[in-house]
Amino acid sequence: MEIILYLSVALIAIAFLVLVIYLAKTLNSLKETLSSVSKTLTGLEKQLDGVTVETTMLLQKTNALADDIQVKSEKLNSVVNSVKDVGTTVTKFNGTLKNLTDSFDIQVEQNKEKISQIVQWGNVFLELKEKWNARKSEPQSNTQTKEVQRVRSK
Repeated sequence: MEIILYLSVALIAIAFLVLVIYLAKTLNSLKETLSSVSKTLTGLEKQLDGVTVETTMLLQKTNALADDIQVKSEKLNSVVNSVKDVGTTVTKFNGTLKNLTDSFDIQVEQNKEKISQIVQWGNVFLELKEKWNARKSEPQSNTQTKEVQRVRSK
């Protein structure tokens, strides 16, 4: 029985030795894996630093762009207000022009008879002037004709 006890202890020792060997291999594999993970995390940390720097620069550019857009928006608001003022002025001018036109139409309507008389007197004046010019030119024609006749008779 002692032999069985020694064989059992030997078997337990061999089993413990196998367990220790496999445990050592597993721990070595775990050590290599953790080393690889550590290197990967170091690389990720460097990349994250680069991304952080780029993100900071992008945020600064975005803020500058937002400020620029704000300034241009304010300038555009002043332009829009100016255009609005021009539109208001044109509308007022059109209203004034309409009032003047309406007033002129009313005056013309009220003075229609007077205008008609003025046109008639103007026509009479033009006829008188034409007759006057015709009379003026007749004596000259008669004088020229008489001179021609005198020259012929000589």
